[in-house]
Amino acid sequence: MQLDPQFILTAFLDLFQALPMTLLITAVSLIGGFIIAVPAALVRINRVPVLSQIASAYVTVIRGTPMLMHLFLIYYGLPILIDSVSRKLNLGFTSVSIPIVYFVFVAFSLTAGAYMTEVIRAGIQAVDRGQVEAAYSVGMTPVQTFKRIVLPQALAVSLLNLSSEVIGMLHGTTLAFTVSITEINGRANIVASTNWKFFEAYIAAALMFWGLTVLIERVTARIEKKINTFNRGGVA
Repeated sequence: MQLDPQFILTAFLDLFQALPMTLLITAVSLIGGFIIAVPAALVRINRVPVLSQIASAYVTVIRGTPMLMHLFLIYYGLPILIDSVSRKLNLGFTSVSIPIVYFVFVAFSLTAGAYMTEVIRAGIQAVDRGQVEAAYSVGMTPVQTFKRIVLPQALAVSLLNLSSEVIGMLHGTTLAFTVSITEINGRANIVASTNWKFFEAYIAAALMFWGLTVLIERVTARIEKKINTFNRGGVA
């Protein structure tokens, strides 16, 4: 067997068909994860009775089990729950009508949420308590203080860890092919199956993921530079 550089280029160009799906899964999962992570981090920090224990259990279970397992549990388990509720309420609705990608969104959002909870929790705890007290002293409500003082600084502190979560979720989208979603990895399999040039197809997929990863790292570095410039009192 000989390496076919020309097919690597052919496969690389073909993989662009699957790029939108990969980016969509990544974006939706991260947004969903962030929506889960912020309240989960807050109830853990404030040790809200019952909710704190639930959030801790959620983080421990998700972080302690593989991402592929989350996908399979949601893919096979959530339809059972949906169909059961639909039958009891006589809704006449079945899970068959739900696009498979929605189950991927749910599974990956739960995964991202658990990891981002710990990142955001650490970021919030890193914010100087004196700034919070100063905000209260000028009449800010707890919600205003969190939105204007705490969360922006927590995200800035957590920037590098959050970028790692973005990259991790981008790479994790390759698991979606196990439930018939055609993302970059899935498209590479399809392209390779036409003439059994799997090595070249996977090289093309690896190059695409590497390029996206480098782009994320560059964007993160630029944002970090602007934040550091702003913190020093300069012009971002």
